[in-house]
Amino acid sequence: MKLNLGNRIREFRRRDGRTQDHLAEALGVTAQAVSRWESGGSYPDMEMIPAIANYFHISIDELFGYHDEREETIKHILDAATEVLARQGMTMYPGSLSKDVGDCIKMLRDASEEFPNEPKILLKLAQALHMWGYNTYGVKGQPSRSSGIIEDDVEYNSQNIYWQEAMRVYERLLRSNPSPQDYEIAIRQLTPLYCRMGEYDKAKALANGQNAVVISKELLLPMATVGEEKARYQEERIMVLLSNLRLAISEAVATRPEVFSSEYGRQILLAVIQLYETVFIDGRCGSWHWDMGNLYLILVGYEEDNNGSMENILNYFDKGFDHCKQYEGIRDEGEYRYSAPLVAALPKINKEELPPLGDDFWKNKLRTFRKDVVEKIRQNPKYAQCFQ
Repeated sequence: MKLNLGNRIREFRRRDGRTQDHLAEALGVTAQAVSRWESGGSYPDMEMIPAIANYFHISIDELFGYHDEREETIKHILDAATEVLARQGMTMYPGSLSKDVGDCIKMLRDASEEFPNEPKILLKLAQALHMWGYNTYGVKGQPSRSSGIIEDDVEYNSQNIYWQEAMRVYERLLRSNPSPQDYEIAIRQLTPLYCRMGEYDKAKALANGQNAVVISKELLLPMATVGEEKARYQEERIMVLLSNLRLAISEAVATRPEVFSSEYGRQILLAVIQLYETVFIDGRCGSWHWDMGNLYLILVGYEEDNNGSMENILNYFDKGFDHCKQYEGIRDEGEYRYSAPLVAALPKINKEELPPLGDDFWKNKLRTFRKDVVEKIRQNPKYAQCFQ
């Protein structure tokens, strides 16, 4: 360690164009002392280490050469966790997660002790616990007597020990000076978790502490830019609003039994799909193929619950299947660009950033359908991959 510290001092001194005399004068020692440090003949008193790091405008970890090793270790942990969690796919039900997720949680717990204020590790741990809590306990709800909206069974959900831990980890993350992106992700995930656990005051306080939609970056950036940059931000604004409209409407329909069981429920879901199809007039929906596929698969459930015709059920399934296939196909393209007039300026897709559907996506999805519907789907060779 002595030799390494001396080498590090010499490297930073030369980096900044300083002589041994300059460093010695700043620290109140002799140039001979600095020379002995750099040659490995001795090393500075520990009380002097912060002053040396401050002189070079670096952290103590960087002075000792730990910074690069630390960042490499964190990256390795995050890459390993991302691989495990992404492999679980985009559809989950109680008992669907593999043991790998449990092992991943143990790894992330250990990492959070080694790096207690690293936001990205805390975020991964909270997300893994969130998933594992649903996998282990599921979630219960019932219609509210006053509003008729399906609400969470707080008494049951609040006993979920993994969600309890996830809330604590999310809260640690928000205190750890995360990046704006990680902060936003944590807020979006912690707010509904608070609500499911009956922490309504915390949920509302967290929500009320955020910016209003009208002053969000997505709405303001088109007003702050010109030319091609303005066009891109206009289109990103459209898609952010459209995606959130889809989430708002599908959630509202799903939590209102009287709407979900009515023709009005089906028509409003189809209206959202039509809006997507109008924006993506050429059928190249990019990552939003998943949104549209998911809406069509929701309609399969609607038709099943409302004694719809087999023809409608299979038609909606076919369209949902096609959109999911096109979503998966993007990962095989060398480069994907949007081309419809309202979205042509969107950035090209980095396929590595698209989460996979998961190996068990169709298996898990078919578990939610009636047996006669599954048998009809099985008879069509087009859907063979759903049963592999």
